[in-house]
Amino acid sequence: MALPFRGAAARRIVPWALVAVLAAGSGGCATRGGTETTGSAGVTNAPATESDWRHDVEVAGDLYRTRPNDAEAAIRYAHALRAIGQRAQAAAVLEQASIRDPKNPKLLGAYGRALADAGNYSQALEVLNRAHTPDQPDWRILSVQGAVLDQMGRHEEARSYYASALRLAPDEPSVLSNLGLSYALSKDPKQAEATLRRATADGRIDPRVRQNLALVVGLQGRFAEAETIARADLPPEEAAANVAYLRQMLAHPKGIAKLPHPGTT
Repeated sequence: MALPFRGAAARRIVPWALVAVLAAGSGGCATRGGTETTGSAGVTNAPATESDWRHDVEVAGDLYRTRPNDAEAAIRYAHALRAIGQRAQAAAVLEQASIRDPKNPKLLGAYGRALADAGNYSQALEVLNRAHTPDQPDWRILSVQGAVLDQMGRHEEARSYYASALRLAPDEPSVLSNLGLSYALSKDPKQAEATLRRATADGRIDPRVRQNLALVVGLQGRFAEAETIARADLPPEEAAANVAYLRQMLAHPKGIAKLPHPGTT
């Protein structure tokens, strides 16, 4: 997971939050704010700043308009749109592409994620179910489905999808991270911490995985330890600000209920 913010201004507005990690290849890239891996559209060396993303929207949009029947062009354009917050437009692009190419699993995976981003969870699950088949399951899609179910509050059901994903990809950090978040959202911070520590033991981890671990440690009142973990990827002042926010949040009667559900970015 990349950090759940874009830019300094966004950090002041949107504090620390649980963020789902979706591995590359499930119809998009596991990215936000510039941490990028190659996704199903084969996009590499992706933009790292907001202005870069907006430039990529123009480039990808031009490509999409000249090649409207190219699923890869649609996926890239939608991915760039999602990166600048144009989630409804991204879903619309992929909806049209999926009408033209209804059996393309990469395209369906991207469309399902875009629908979830736009809050259309039931439709997202329906599309994601068509993105792979029981005889050819895709652990990446299974993890996405779990993240969507967690957003719907169906945590036990979500964990069954993560379990299936882990049978196909044992100890995959992105899946373990989402599983840890599922435990956190269902108010089991000890199990969440144990699962996230498994995820961070892998050298391939996205920084968002470690930030989720820091958050879960902080939820248990171990603020100094949480700040130390957060500083591995954040500037000291930002790590301290996140812990200060966490202290404030835990003082609220609803506690963890105030945390946003994981996103599908």
